[in-house]
Amino acid sequence: MSVQSIAFSAGYITVTHDSGPPVEYAIADVLRALDIPTGLTYSQVGAITTLANLVVVLIRTLIDRKVLDESFGESDGDLSLDLDHLIHAIEEMGGAYHEPDLTVT
Repeated sequence: MSVQSIAFSAGYITVTHDSGPPVEYAIADVLRALDIPTGLTYSQVGAITTLANLVVVLIRTLIDRKVLDESFGESDGDLSLDLDHLIHAIEEMGGAYHEPDLTVT
């Protein structure tokens, strides 16, 4: 039995063979195309974590040197964040504010 065509729809891959009806395989519970940024490869995931940890080192250094305080924002006031928001964002990228690991690649 050989594959004649493969079709994609939201949450499913439909495979049509040279005999028999098409078969739908559900993938919605496992993976959606919206979950995968365009162009992101598996090898880049570790680099995102390393980048997040490098940003941690930069932020902590600038706070220690009194260049920054623990609030962040634009001069026009459209964007205002505090350190807790930045820590959360860094952790979502796999980083760690309190113990950044720069050996991750």
